[in-house]
Amino acid sequence: WEYAEGEKVVIKIDPSTVKGMPHRRFHGRTGTVVEKRGRAYVIAVHMGGFEKTIIARPEHIKPIEGQ
Repeated sequence: WEYAEGEKVVIKIDPSTVKGMPHRRFHGRTGTVVEKRGRAYVIAVHMGGFEKTIIARPEHIKPIEGQ
């Protein structure tokens, strides 16, 4: 998958690939792609009133259904 800047994605961890895996607390969260960094993507996620920045590879993120 290729994701564009500003695209909404869901963090869905694939346990078969350890590289580029975000922390399990972010599993199921929705975020916005900020930029591409090498093979991975930088994703902004809102949690507890703060914006967290996550770096994850494309095998751990999925596009939002119906978009």
